[in-house]
Amino acid sequence: MMKNKRSKTSVDKAVVDVWQREVGELSTRSFAHRLAASEDLVLRLEIYKKLEKHRGCVNTVSFNADGNILVSGSDDKLVVLWDWETGHAKLSFQSGHVNNVFQAKIMPYTDDRSLVTCAADGQVRHAQILERGVKTRLLAKHQGRAHKLAIEPGSPHIFYTCGEDGLVQHIDLRTAAATELFTCLPIDDTRPVIHLNAIAIDPRNPNLFAVAGSDEYARLYDIRKYKWDGSTEFGQPTDYFCPAHLIGDEHVGITGLAFSDQSELLVSYNDEFIYLFTQDMGLGPNPVPSSPLSACSEASEMELDHSAASASAMEAGEKASPLVYKGHRNCETVKGVSFFGPKSEYVVSGSDCGRIFIWKKKSGELIRVMEADKHVVNCIEPHPHTTVLASSGIEKDIKIWTPKAIDKATLPTNIEQFKPKPRGWMYRVTTPQDLMLHLFSLQRWGSSPERNGENSSAAGGELLDLMLTFNANSDASSDGGNASGPEDFFS
Repeated sequence: MMKNKRSKTSVDKAVVDVWQREVGELSTRSFAHRLAASEDLVLRLEIYKKLEKHRGCVNTVSFNADGNILVSGSDDKLVVLWDWETGHAKLSFQSGHVNNVFQAKIMPYTDDRSLVTCAADGQVRHAQILERGVKTRLLAKHQGRAHKLAIEPGSPHIFYTCGEDGLVQHIDLRTAAATELFTCLPIDDTRPVIHLNAIAIDPRNPNLFAVAGSDEYARLYDIRKYKWDGSTEFGQPTDYFCPAHLIGDEHVGITGLAFSDQSELLVSYNDEFIYLFTQDMGLGPNPVPSSPLSACSEASEMELDHSAASASAMEAGEKASPLVYKGHRNCETVKGVSFFGPKSEYVVSGSDCGRIFIWKKKSGELIRVMEADKHVVNCIEPHPHTTVLASSGIEKDIKIWTPKAIDKATLPTNIEQFKPKPRGWMYRVTTPQDLMLHLFSLQRWGSSPERNGENSSAAGGELLDLMLTFNANSDASSDGGNASGPEDFFS
């Protein structure tokens, strides 16, 4: 009975919207926005096309501003521009990278002829599509993998990059100049640098950008505080964001960030959940580190109803707790997270189980789970104007999702069984090349003027951790043979 009532209400609302549009009480734009945000359409999403050309895992998918072209990058080091509606590859070219492409984006207002990329080789590159081919050039370099870049909204020239060396760079294509803004450091001295996974710019205020990586904090910066003549230090965040129960937890890190059009900040943690922060939930520019809750209280905190927690916080005069989105699993890879809908009505994420998860933003209710990869879904890119998603993961194809299903989907059973079990997976070092990149990162930190040679013991501890991690992961990734101990690294 309840299901029928819900369906009838949805139909009635749609009829009213159409009537209001016909009599002029609802603008065409508002009607389109309401339609695009309809839960009915989200429940009818299914695979429209599979885009097949890459020969390796597809690590990045991104639409251009008009939404008619999709760009992708892969372990095969190719960048491909797609007409996603027909499934045709319009153009493919060698990126110039010597390792896996992690992100590729089309710069706005460039007639889709200017692209920027970053990769596991640490390089940041620019590709220009010319009449007689594609020209690529090196713009900047990170000592370690460069996972993400962020384009200044509406700018055809300016973007930011971040890498596992903790460095954040500002790049202007007009001069091809890369300005090293700062190296992200921990609030205490427990580690040399924060290895950065994610960077995002606030679309409502492009002066603000957030970065996050190998600790529990998402950091917010204001570019207006940077003096371009280098006369002042720029590296102190204007705000920090972190759920209360994760403060002081050394086992968690952040893999994905996203801003909504309302300046809300979405943060995806490894071996944990996704949280939504509003501007008033910040901890300020100088958060005080504290120990995480005890095991028993931490477990109960995980299960605490969000509305009850917010009400109790308001009564005590404390900050409201962030909304939490549960059900997916983020343990194995560096996954992004996104808003979906014309006014960011939904939250979407991939999962280690190979499925796409969609939640209502306002309530945190999980409404959709879709099988999208045989292994892991890493990337989900919403279309800028309509109810379309692009997804990719360990498989070599890209899947395009449109609301064309005849029947509305229902949630599968037994999907919210995941409980966080920190394993410290981040920055697995499985090859000698990975080890060398991390050593370069440590060297950079040790010689940085901010540290002045202080706390060398932290660097030494990090180096030992790298050695042990390299050995352990080499064993785990081998096909067979006897297990070896940490001492084998030195043999």
